[in-house]
Amino acid sequence: QVQLVESGGGLAQPGGSLRLSCAASGFTFSSYAMSWARQAPGKGLEWVSGIYSDGSDTYYADSVKGRFTISRDNAKNTLYLQMNSLKPEDTALYYCAKDLGPGGLGHEYDYWGQGTQVTVSS
Repeated sequence: QVQLVESGGGLAQPGGSLRLSCAASGFTFSSYAMSWARQAPGKGLEWVSGIYSDGSDTYYADSVKGRFTISRDNAKNTLYLQMNSLKPEDTALYYCAKDLGPGGLGHEYDYWGQGTQVTVSS
């Protein structure tokens, strides 16, 4: 069965950094694009970043471009999100998601993790 388990969330001050991880299992991880999305309290789901199956292409929402870096280690079946220069508006529950294919910007996903909480506050 497909499983996606996020970790690495926590408290950070504005300007600080966190690194999120997503451990994947139950499918051929290296064959699929992956994404991060987030949901702030009382708001809808926002796509944050995506990465091609082999890591060759990456994509970012304008709100995080230049601050966040998505990466993956296919040998470890793990997806990462390095979050730098954090802002209070980054506070949200962060999810990793499996895409339907190796790449593209279709924003169609068939599996999601349970999420990890990121709180940015001074």
